[in-house]
Amino acid sequence: MKDLGPETYGELNADVYDEWHAEHDPAEAVRGLAELIAEGPAGPVFELAVGTGRVTIPLAATGVDLRGVDASEAMVARMRAKPGGDRIPVVIGDMVDVDPGTDDLFAMVFVVFSTFFFLPDQDRQVRCFANVAERLLPGGRFVLECPVPDVARYERNQTVETHRVGLDRVRIAAVRHDPVEQRFEGHHVLITGEGTKLAPAFMRYAWPTELDLMARLAGLELRHRWGGWRREPFRGEGTYVTVYEKPAG
Repeated sequence: MKDLGPETYGELNADVYDEWHAEHDPAEAVRGLAELIAEGPAGPVFELAVGTGRVTIPLAATGVDLRGVDASEAMVARMRAKPGGDRIPVVIGDMVDVDPGTDDLFAMVFVVFSTFFFLPDQDRQVRCFANVAERLLPGGRFVLECPVPDVARYERNQTVETHRVGLDRVRIAAVRHDPVEQRFEGHHVLITGEGTKLAPAFMRYAWPTELDLMARLAGLELRHRWGGWRREPFRGEGTYVTVYEKPAG
């Protein structure tokens, strides 16, 4: 896709994001993050890509000193309109820069769902790891929730899937796969009696071993990899949670 920027996804999806992801309960992510925060060093926590605050707001409500960044003013406006959302400091900017607007170091930096993969190329993903490492306290952690790429679902590197069918609406996803650049590019398409809405979907995926290499280049060490927020064993499929740590010495 041409003319993509770090804000593109949020600006074009903010009005439907909560509705289309309502089936993904953030409670387990909030609980798992709170447990990791309690186990780590004392200090503030920073979220990459706060979005509409689905994890941000309930996590901050537990008493965590939480700040964040998001490239999309539209997404952040949605968060700030929710109860408690206006009290969380958020910087508008590209998450690759990990810039909280202060010189603070953080006990944890985290990014949930598949959002890290919205960084569109390997260079920006490597830079993100490096910038996170610079912002962590000794012993601080970088926590990522990511899906294992399911490339088998693509026939001739493309797929069209039906997500929802109703009496007055249909939502489908049309996606192309570039196996060389490790990119998915496409659209969620909502068709109703009132018209058609296109919501772009694009990501540059990475395998767990590639994330481990990015972490090592940034000076971070693999501490945990689980099959989910309940710390179940990782089986090489589905969504998983990885915890990298900045050495204390």
